[in-house]
Amino acid sequence: MAQSYFPAARVASPVKEQFDLLAGDKQLRVEDVQEAYVEQKDRLVHAIDSTTSVLDEIRKFNKEEWVIRYPQLAAQPAEEGSSRKIPRRSLSFVDDPLNETDVVVQRPGHGRSVTVSSASDAAEAAASGAALDDKASDFQILRLDLKIGAANSSHAATLVSQLEKASIANLIDERITASISHMSKLRARVEDTSSKVLVTGDLNAGKSTFVNALLRREVMPVDQQPCTTAFCEVHDAAENEGKEEVHVVRDGAAYDIKDGSTYTPAPISDLEEIIGEHEDNINKVLIKLYLADTRAPAESLLNNGVVDISLIDAPGLNRDSLKTTAVFARQEEIDVVVFVVSAENHFTLSAKEFLQNASNEKAYLFIVVNKYDQIKNKEKCKRLVLDQIRQLSPGTYEDAEDLVHFVDSASALQPFTANPAFDDLESALRSFVLVKRSKSKLGPVQTYLSNLLGDVELLAGTNKILAEQEHKHAMDELAAKRPVLEKMKGGRDALEEGLESVEEDGVTKATTRTRSRLTNALDLVGQGKVAVEEGLLQLPSWPGLLGVWDYTREVRRVLLASLDAAVKLAEDEARLITTSGVTRVKDLGESHLPEGVERSRRVFMPEAMFSTIRRGAKASKSRRSSTHGAVVAGGMVGLGIGLSQRPEMLDTTFFDIFDVSHQFWVNFGDKEDSVKEDEGVSALSIVSVGAGALSLVGGKAIGARGLVEGVMHVADLFGNEGTRKWIAPVVGAFAIGATAYFVLELPSTIPRTVGRRVRNSVVQDGAADGSEGYVEGNAKRVGRETRKVLRLASWDLKERFRSAMEERGKEVKTMEEMAQRANRAMEWFEQVGTRSDAIRVEARLGELSA
Repeated sequence: MAQSYFPAARVASPVKEQFDLLAGDKQLRVEDVQEAYVEQKDRLVHAIDSTTSVLDEIRKFNKEEWVIRYPQLAAQPAEEGSSRKIPRRSLSFVDDPLNETDVVVQRPGHGRSVTVSSASDAAEAAASGAALDDKASDFQILRLDLKIGAANSSHAATLVSQLEKASIANLIDERITASISHMSKLRARVEDTSSKVLVTGDLNAGKSTFVNALLRREVMPVDQQPCTTAFCEVHDAAENEGKEEVHVVRDGAAYDIKDGSTYTPAPISDLEEIIGEHEDNINKVLIKLYLADTRAPAESLLNNGVVDISLIDAPGLNRDSLKTTAVFARQEEIDVVVFVVSAENHFTLSAKEFLQNASNEKAYLFIVVNKYDQIKNKEKCKRLVLDQIRQLSPGTYEDAEDLVHFVDSASALQPFTANPAFDDLESALRSFVLVKRSKSKLGPVQTYLSNLLGDVELLAGTNKILAEQEHKHAMDELAAKRPVLEKMKGGRDALEEGLESVEEDGVTKATTRTRSRLTNALDLVGQGKVAVEEGLLQLPSWPGLLGVWDYTREVRRVLLASLDAAVKLAEDEARLITTSGVTRVKDLGESHLPEGVERSRRVFMPEAMFSTIRRGAKASKSRRSSTHGAVVAGGMVGLGIGLSQRPEMLDTTFFDIFDVSHQFWVNFGDKEDSVKEDEGVSALSIVSVGAGALSLVGGKAIGARGLVEGVMHVADLFGNEGTRKWIAPVVGAFAIGATAYFVLELPSTIPRTVGRRVRNSVVQDGAADGSEGYVEGNAKRVGRETRKVLRLASWDLKERFRSAMEERGKEVKTMEEMAQRANRAMEWFEQVGTRSDAIRVEARLGELSA
């Protein structure tokens, strides 16, 4: 078995110089090779662990703190007359392609190190001569490639732009997860001291023939038709105790050479038959082939005395999609790819796709152009092949002298035939696999890490710019919204006080004016006058004695209607006061509500105040019963509203024409008693009708009290015969006085009498049912209605103010959280970029592969 050597201490000389020294030495110095390899391997393992940690943090940050956005960078046209390539790019994000930002993409060094900054630094970048590569502005490992049906997009933005931010973040998370998984395989590959060499290529390109030529014996089956349909790993027989045999790994088993239950052994001669049996199960079967190479270690690839080598012969790429996919998946565990291409067919589409995929990790590929001796125009063939290699793998093209070989593998198997081209190929392959192990085995890992870190830096740099933009936006919004919120908080108490003042002022004014108006109205009615201006209502004209009854009834109706009109005027005045209050509420809203808040759309309709429909069915039934079916304006009988429509108030009696009780108390009672309400007609009042009439009539001529005193002594006079002689003239005079009273006094007395009785009746109704009375009841009713309207307007404004302040508070809080989150993202993405560059420097990524 080949032995591996691990030094006790690392060499101090630069690794690249050591490799350059060894590259010119034909005798392999095992210690030097291993020392240089282990030194770089340790740095690379640490870089893999650090990069994995960074990727884990990115995933966590993406899920918990910041939705990472996927950028797209477009080149900007150069200025007219300038041929200099400036590092400017137009940055947008695929979920928001219309929002573009000018940025600078630079490659300061350290392999594919990438920095992205805003365009404000463009002048400095141009002055410093910053390098720019088109690859620096595109992703290599974290590229989001989507395939939907027949539509195959070469640029992810055309499809990803249709996705939401969360969906894009999930796609990025999946790509990072896949990269982490691949990194674990890379780490295992780096830790593995052996090297795996994958020999692959197009169908019938001569892969098996090439493997046989390397082994200097015909082991792999060769035919004009495809023979290799399974993966065959060729190992040194020294690993199998020197025995040559085939091990067919059992399905689902983890191969262990020391555990015979994990594989089925077979002789070498059965290899072709075994491959044919497992033609349809290449994804499940693995064939281990152990061969002995009797050549000296300086000539053999398997028995090299440095490291364990395994050659893997893979199926042809374009045999079918299943086998091609299997080869693509297998290459991630491969250290060196030897790609065999036919000089007759060059690179097919499958070959190009494989090489482009492999170049993401392996900057250098070992390419064998087979069947070259059969080509007539060899220079043309070589030129065309190299042109294709330059496009597919630039690193390989730059080192084409060592990595690209034009040979005929079949001629190398001819005994006793010199084949210098194949000998040079074998020597170069041994040097690439063994001497330049850090380039062949560690180089692909370095390339992958470099590309991945470049993607991380590009992702971090662009998202940092986005975070800066969001932070600026949040701070601008806070500068605009926070003062508004503070102003609203400071003006909240003032608004409350203002609305309360409007409400109380309106209610007080409406109540006071209603009370004053109705008190004055009652006084006017008590004097026999209408309660409102005469232009609105007038007392009827005197129709004569024959129409005295109708006259009295009409006077009562007019006086009651005037009281109703006074109530209506009080309500109208309250409407004006309420309208003014509502306007003041709106003015308060204009001064306290911020811009952008919708003002109230409520339209105040003063005529809707004092609606007649206010009570339930029971009250309505009681009202109809008490009013004999009359419609009462205002709907509240107890307050004396709608007096002129109440039948009981329109009833006219004899005492509306001549109020006996009032006249009695005026002439014989105290002045204070004369204002008492007429509670009924007594017998005494009936008896005093004549005397009262006589006193009223006689009072105009001889004085009321003297006449009454004379009448009281009339009985004494009846005994005197002389008196009987002049009694007739007295009675006549009495009749004449009564007639004069009806003719002269009734037109002016009836309104006063009716008005006095109406006033007393209205006041008495309020006192009888225990209510607050006509004046006070209506004053409070008008006040309540005014308060209701003003309170509704105030409540609407308060609610709008509260909602607006709550909304502004949420906006400010959201902007504060956005600013904090964006600031945290800015710092975090800056840290990610710094850490990525530190990993690159520490691992010297790009140093050896350069």
